[in-house]
Amino acid sequence: MSKFINELEVRYTPGNDNQWTLISPLFYHSVTTKSVITVPCGFVTDFASVPRVPFIFDMLGDIAQAAAALHDWLYASGTFPRKQADRIFREAVLVSGVPVWKAWLMYAAVRLFGNGYYLPGVYSSVD
Repeated sequence: MSKFINELEVRYTPGNDNQWTLISPLFYHSVTTKSVITVPCGFVTDFASVPRVPFIFDMLGDIAQAAAALHDWLYASGTFPRKQADRIFREAVLVSGVPVWKAWLMYAAVRLFGNGYYLPGVYSSVD
């Protein structure tokens, strides 16, 4: 069964618009990959990049933050191909307790608009 092994622990990164730094590693067990994925301490995330249009943000923003941080890591690290990273994201959103219809909307959004953000090898951290 897929699950987050621990809680997401972050701190706000001053001076950066909506940037958060993991203060401890985040561990996720994925059935899709049959492995544990580790988002390292020090990784910087902006969580879900949902447009701040009120009805869209109200519906999809500020939910499944651990899944969003995991997805940001998958896009920055290139650990998996983009399509698989998006499937892992959908799996993690569902594990987070998000209703199926919202999870599918979030998955559709990353499939449609995520290509420009998939930058394997880009790793952002704060010392």
